[in-house]
Amino acid sequence: MRTVIFWDFGGVILSSPFEAFNHYEVAKDLPKDFIRTVNATNPDSNAWALLERSDITPDQFDKKFAAEAAEKGHHVPGADVLALLQGDIRPAMVQALHRIKAAGLPQACLTNNVVSHGDGVTDRARTDRQRAINDIMAIFDTVVESSKVGCRKPETRFYEIACEAMKADPNNVVFLDDLGINLKPAAALGMHTIKVVDHIEALRQLESAIGLELL
Repeated sequence: MRTVIFWDFGGVILSSPFEAFNHYEVAKDLPKDFIRTVNATNPDSNAWALLERSDITPDQFDKKFAAEAAEKGHHVPGADVLALLQGDIRPAMVQALHRIKAAGLPQACLTNNVVSHGDGVTDRARTDRQRAINDIMAIFDTVVESSKVGCRKPETRFYEIACEAMKADPNNVVFLDDLGINLKPAAALGMHTIKVVDHIEALRQLESAIGLELL
C-alpha cells in the first residue's frame, strides 16, 4: 500500500475549468476547445506557462495570450481566460482529505497556479469562497505552488520539490491529477498515478491504492 498522497487542485479538488472554457467558446463563437488548444501550443514557453511560473504578470499575460490566440485567428483576451478559472469545490474530495488526515497519512497539494494579490492560492482573502479554499489548503501537510517555486507540472523538478518537501520516496506516493501530461513524469519517477475524469471513480481507485475507505 502507498502511504503518501499528492493531489492536484483545480480539476481534482475543484471541478475542472474546461467546462467554463467551453461555455465561453460557445458564447464567443469560437471553435470548441480553442482555449485549451492555445494553452497546448508551445506548452513550456507560452503565456500560460510563463504566468504559472510567475515569469510574467497578469497584465502581461492578458496581452500575450491575446497575441497567441490571434495567431490562431481569434480574439481572446487573457483576462477573460483568468476569469474562467474558478471551479466548484467537490465535497466528496474534501471528505476524503479529512479522512486521510484522520488516518495520519501525509498529503500534499501540487498546483500550477498564478499569483493573486501578490502571493499564491494560500493567500488570505475576504470572500467566503476563498476562505473555504484556504480551509482546504490547511488540511495539506505541504502545498507546492508553481507561482512560488518557479517551475510547474509537468516539469520533473516540480515533483522532486514535492517529494523533498514531504521527505517522500516517489515509490510510496499516489498522485491524482486530471491531466495525463502531468501524470506521465510522476509515473516515470515511480508514483502510482490516478487520472481524475470522474472524481468518484478516482476516489475508488485511491481507496484501493492506500487501503482506506473514503466514500
